[in-house]
Amino acid sequence: MVLVTPEKIASFMSLIPVPHSFAELDALVSHGLPKQALKTIVDTIGLNTEERKQLLYRIVPEATYKRRRDRLSAQESERTERLARIYATAQYVWNSEDDAREFLHKPHPMLQHRAPLEVSMTEIGARRVEELLWRLYYGIAA
Repeated sequence: MVLVTPEKIASFMSLIPVPHSFAELDALVSHGLPKQALKTIVDTIGLNTEERKQLLYRIVPEATYKRRRDRLSAQESERTERLARIYATAQYVWNSEDDAREFLHKPHPMLQHRAPLEVSMTEIGARRVEELLWRLYYGIAA
């Protein structure tokens, strides 16, 4: 049973066509997501304009982002999908976009008092954040 579906992850990036399986989402990421997908998820997660810019340019350096015409590279797409996946999971667990956003920005003791958004910038960090979210969801001591 998949709780956070590829459709939900894709919705936070406004992907069209919408992938209906993780294989389809993987193919889209491998091919390179539209540049707008990154902008959409960053706008959803960021608390203010400055933070949105910083987050966007952590995923794709500013000069590179400005040179990109339509598509992100596969590596940039992976980072974008990871951000959307973490947000989709947090939104599922908290059942609120505002609470999910707050969770991602607030330091957590199980993450060495770092914000989940900061930790999730690497794949292994994202896995740690997902594990924490599922522990919270299932009521396991977090």
